[in-house]
Amino acid sequence: MPKQACWPWPVEHATDGVLNRGMRSYPNPAVQDIRLHSVLFALSDPTRLAIVTGLIDGREVTSGELGDSLSRSTVSHHLKILREAGITRTRTEGTRCYISLRRDDLEARFPGMFEMVLKYARE
Repeated sequence: MPKQACWPWPVEHATDGVLNRGMRSYPNPAVQDIRLHSVLFALSDPTRLAIVTGLIDGREVTSGELGDSLSRSTVSHHLKILREAGITRTRTEGTRCYISLRRDDLEARFPGMFEMVLKYARE
């Protein structure tokens, strides 16, 4: 039996009856699936912490607006870790990806912890 290629995103999927070829899907963990060790690991890197503090104002940004001095692959790597930890949410619209901070979800899961980390990150 031949092996099938395994992609990290669906190559084809239907949304409201429209077939989107090659459109990436970025899974965001549910609030109850956010784990403390994953959040703390993600925030332990100075680059990722800088990305998070850049998202504090609550607006959505594209990956191109983050990490000015970093390569695209480096920014993508850090955004993946933040997204998988449940710190950021990635939403696709057309060919663009918009990233936002999941501040309310983190506050619901770990009350006070995220605000405390952000307070000391600004120092």
